[in-house]
Amino acid sequence: MSQRNSKAAKTAARERLRVERERQAKRDKVKRQVIVACSIVGVLAIAGGISYAVVQGNKPGYWEAAKDDKLVKPANTTGTNGTTVVIGKSTAKKTLEMYEDPRCPICAQFEQTVGATVDKGIEAGDYKVQYIGASFLDNSLSGEGSKNALSALGAALNVSPEAFLEYKTALYSTKYHPEETDDKFKDDSYLIKVADTVSALKNNTKFQTAVKDGTYDKWALEMSAKFNDSGVTGTPTLKMDGKTLTGSDGQNAPMTVADFTTAIDAALKA
Repeated sequence: MSQRNSKAAKTAARERLRVERERQAKRDKVKRQVIVACSIVGVLAIAGGISYAVVQGNKPGYWEAAKDDKLVKPANTTGTNGTTVVIGKSTAKKTLEMYEDPRCPICAQFEQTVGATVDKGIEAGDYKVQYIGASFLDNSLSGEGSKNALSALGAALNVSPEAFLEYKTALYSTKYHPEETDDKFKDDSYLIKVADTVSALKNNTKFQTAVKDGTYDKWALEMSAKFNDSGVTGTPTLKMDGKTLTGSDGQNAPMTVADFTTAIDAALKA
């Protein structure tokens, strides 16, 4: 019999196998302990994270708390909570309702293309304009830029209707209107920067203080609520005598000067 198959060799082999099994058992035990420990830590971390998330989710945000602020109505407003904003000559027989969200890219496109024509109609006394501001994009895209811009527009309206219109035009301009996913309007400093392009608002400390202090934040929320209660589902939307003005497609707002002129002429004659 060879040494490999000898009794001594078999005994040595069994001993090596026993030692190896013990080593493996120890490794498995340590591994199990590590897994259990990590699991406990993980559960605690998850539980802690959930608790933190729940607390944070239930913690009122700034704008939620602003609902309880004292309402300050901008000058040049009327109606419930100062949310009736009508601009134009009192002799104008008809009113064009304009529903817009400051972050809305289509509103920006409309203002850039048709805005000057709308303003000419106001100046000519063809119609008055009632502005209804929305902030639904803050919810759908997340952020607070629409509400913050509405508040700043309230501060501009407090200066004058003309400052309001010029500021709205500036906010929607190609130079200053951000992509809707870029919540630039949440920054007061950016809103003031844009306002400095409007002569009545440039270096206007009263206006700037109102923006920084959020003087019209509560008013912006009330204006947003008015939009939500209007039944209008998108922006921009134009209405006159309760009827929606549309472009040549018969569905969307008139997005060209020609389409707007056709729609407004028909509405004024109705």
